[in-house]
Amino acid sequence: MHGAAIADLHAASATRTADVPGGDQDLVAMYVVRRGAWTLGGPPGYGDQTVSAGQFLVRHLGRLTAFETTAHLTAKFLVLPPGELKPLLGTRVVTGPADSAEMRLLTALTDMIHTTVADLGPAGVAAAQGTLVELAKAVAQGRFDDVEPRLAPALTQAAKDLADRRLADPELSPAMLARELNVSVRTLHRAFAAVGEQVTTYIRHRRLHEARLALAAPSGRLSITELAAHWQFADGSHFTRAFKKQYGQTPTEYARSARAASLSHRQPPGRGSAKSV
Repeated sequence: MHGAAIADLHAASATRTADVPGGDQDLVAMYVVRRGAWTLGGPPGYGDQTVSAGQFLVRHLGRLTAFETTAHLTAKFLVLPPGELKPLLGTRVVTGPADSAEMRLLTALTDMIHTTVADLGPAGVAAAQGTLVELAKAVAQGRFDDVEPRLAPALTQAAKDLADRRLADPELSPAMLARELNVSVRTLHRAFAAVGEQVTTYIRHRRLHEARLALAAPSGRLSITELAAHWQFADGSHFTRAFKKQYGQTPTEYARSARAASLSHRQPPGRGSAKSV
């Protein structure tokens, strides 16, 4: 339809494709996922992007990239002409809830086009395509998740909450947090930078904090090697260097001082000596 296409997808089985060599494209794609998840290969330096159930994603494609879907996927896929949308998007990726007002209008329009396009004349097709593009522009203009400064604190806090729950997970990383929060890695880094922090620094400091609490525990204390492994440091030496840099003591020194402080608090008050008369 004048450079636009609409497809409703229902997949019972999981699907995985590979990058297409020389698959140059110039189009804007929109993914609206109702059930399951759709993971898209990103442009160089951006990493993969996952669209989860109840979410949409819009981006410009310069080439065909690999993608992967879960089983029982239900989604809508739109191909849109790049003329007006490409300058608006640039290299940005727009994500958001599939039930937003703009998205409800857009998906309702695609359903109407499905049922009427065969009966539309040239003017009707052009009008339908123009309306589709205008609604896509409205979605894009309201959903730039990596440049809206008001979103940075909320996104940063959501990432911190998730990281706190997964501190001992070896998969914890900016890429994993971004994937779970349905944003690009660049968006996540920008959100942390907007509040003066870094993702990896936050994760490291939180892990060191938890390790310090474990070192001060009165019983069941892990060895330095065990602590390093549990909190995902490369080895005991790396953990010791990071701990000393953060707290000014090695883990062993800190454990010794914490133990001494604990013992001093448990000592009964000394009895005064008898005074002779």
